[in-house]
Amino acid sequence: MASAAPRRVSSGSLHTLGYALLALVIFFTCFTFMKPSPYDFLALPTIALWFLLGIRFYRSTIVIVALLLIYLVAIVIALIPYLDESNSVDWTYQAVYLGLTGIFFVMFFSDDTSDRVGFVLKAYLAGALFAAICGIFSYFDVLGEDVLFKMDGRASGVFQDPNLLGSFLILSVLYLIRRMLVGETRQVFLSAMALLVLLACVFLSFSRGSWGACLLGICLTIGLTWATSPSRAIRRRIARLSALTVLVGALLIGGLLSMEGVSERFTDRAQVTKDYDEGETGRFGNQRRGIPMLIDRPLGFGPLRWRVVFDLEPHNSYIGSFANGGWLGGFAFVSIVLTSIFVGFRLCLKPSPYQGLAQIVFPALLMFFLQAFQIDIEKWRHLYMMLGMVWGLEAARVRWVFRQRSTT
Repeated sequence: MASAAPRRVSSGSLHTLGYALLALVIFFTCFTFMKPSPYDFLALPTIALWFLLGIRFYRSTIVIVALLLIYLVAIVIALIPYLDESNSVDWTYQAVYLGLTGIFFVMFFSDDTSDRVGFVLKAYLAGALFAAICGIFSYFDVLGEDVLFKMDGRASGVFQDPNLLGSFLILSVLYLIRRMLVGETRQVFLSAMALLVLLACVFLSFSRGSWGACLLGICLTIGLTWATSPSRAIRRRIARLSALTVLVGALLIGGLLSMEGVSERFTDRAQVTKDYDEGETGRFGNQRRGIPMLIDRPLGFGPLRWRVVFDLEPHNSYIGSFANGGWLGGFAFVSIVLTSIFVGFRLCLKPSPYQGLAQIVFPALLMFFLQAFQIDIEKWRHLYMMLGMVWGLEAARVRWVFRQRSTT
């Protein structure tokens, strides 16, 4: 009996360390300008520690784990003819590493699900606010031109790509909006100010994909929350706050557009297509030429070799998955998307203790899947975190349903 207390203390200390390390990992997700980044240094020991602490695999997640493994195996097989090409090898290492982090997140979020997802969303919000502030500072050159990234007059901050910055912020935008809609936050003013910072940075990233994804994600989260709310009072609150959000958002955009240079950049970026999209050798032209070539190549072009053929990235993760991993990798990626969409909508629409969290996470993940038609998302670290959240929520929901049936 005397040794039990020290073991409990030790276990508690390790759990505290595990959560502290995980918070840092999630926060540093936004540090893409450093290679390797603090995320990469911290992720492996954090994952190892949580496996030591004990995370479990549930049968309800076998589909996503199997599909991720198939996707990774397909990429490795497609790499074999190009083992002498360092870029392809490095890209494959990174893809396998990120895919395995996805499996870790699935397992991690499958237990203590509400607490763990809530904890990570808070850590992610901290990182998103940091990234947004840096992005705004970079746009207005607050710290000088050489301190933070700014690409083609667009806010990038700690990201090298403004498109990635804008999309990175969407999850936290939805998190803040839903918490305010249903009254889950007592600090409404601070939440509103944080939301304005995030929305301002999304706008200043001048990413057309991020604009559309953010707007559609907000509409989906609000719509799902309203449709599944059992209370008329909450529905009225949602309607009022939604109208207020639209008004404040319009005022924010109007204020930003009144600033020198912003309206010109907005007009330029608001075009549906740009010069690099059009023509036979543009993005869409390359895709039209590449698809028939991929049909004739079961192993695709090999990892990161679309650029060797066309001098550009595919800017379409669905085409890219077939190019990088062949038919097997492509169908595995598409299956990951389709099964996750099915599970996500079920989580959002069927009553359970996890419905509210799903209505934050899944719309953001769905927006990434839609953006995958016009950008390469398979190397986004937070994609795998969100994938793990959705399937972890599903694992928890399945166990909850089983318990409900067992007691009736």
